[in-house]
Amino acid sequence: MGAVSRVIYRVGQGLRALMTWLLPVDDAQAERILSPELYALYRGMRRSERQHSLRVLRDLQAAGHDDPDLLVAALLHDAGKSRAPFGVAAKTLVVLARAVAPEAVRRWGSGSARGWRRPFAVSVQHPAWGAEMAAEAGGSPRTVELIARHQDALDGLPQTELDHLLLALQAVDAAS
Repeated sequence: MGAVSRVIYRVGQGLRALMTWLLPVDDAQAERILSPELYALYRGMRRSERQHSLRVLRDLQAAGHDDPDLLVAALLHDAGKSRAPFGVAAKTLVVLARAVAPEAVRRWGSGSARGWRRPFAVSVQHPAWGAEMAAEAGGSPRTVELIARHQDALDGLPQTELDHLLLALQAVDAAS
């Protein structure tokens, strides 16, 4: 997907986030999959993030995936964003900046989630934060690793079952 296509897609995603209050959230589906501690982590996510996570879950299931660690990671892969939430306008800024200056976004995102760097820090660091939060809530090591790596590109072809699960999560996450 080219930079312009990504921006157009992300703008549509932002519009969906603005309309989130109109759409129902079937949290019962997440509650059936997650332990009480992990469900509490899920419930701490913004409504739009929960809706996104449920779409990722449903799309993985529709593609035939039933690995329990993958399904939990689908629901919690963006949980780290709850550590320092920000609005749709800032999210749009990050998407646009990532399309034209990805190296700058990585640099801006490496520091503290304060001031104008906050959305960049959340964008870059939320996988590690979410993995840490999931581990503290009792997530399995495989779930924690999937969350931690959900934005990382693989070096070469997938070598392990976990690599294949990661690619499935990434593909559905990117399309959702």
